Amino acid sequence: MSNLKRGMSVKSVSAREAKYGFGKLIDTARAEPVTVEKHGRAVVVVLAVEEYERLKAIESEQSAKAPRSGEKKRGGAEWLNRRRKTSS
Repeated sequence: MSNLKRGMSVKSVSAREAKYGFGKLIDTARAEPVTVEKHGRAVVVVLAVEEYERLKAIESEQSAKAPRSGEKKRGGAEWLNRRRKTSS
């Protein structure tokens, strides 16, 4: 189980460390997400493809459940009125 799943802190390395130790970065990222920092600020996260796919699936699932742009969640008066108009 990765750190993202458990909510634990993510390992960080500098961009220089990532550049000169890319193989090690890949090995570490396969086990846990790694944040790469440049000038002390996080710029990217490297993570295993399985974790990336899991996050994409969650995002797709959430966007499928989300109301369409401009539409309120079920129960809102505007949504109900629109439904009544289209049902008539």
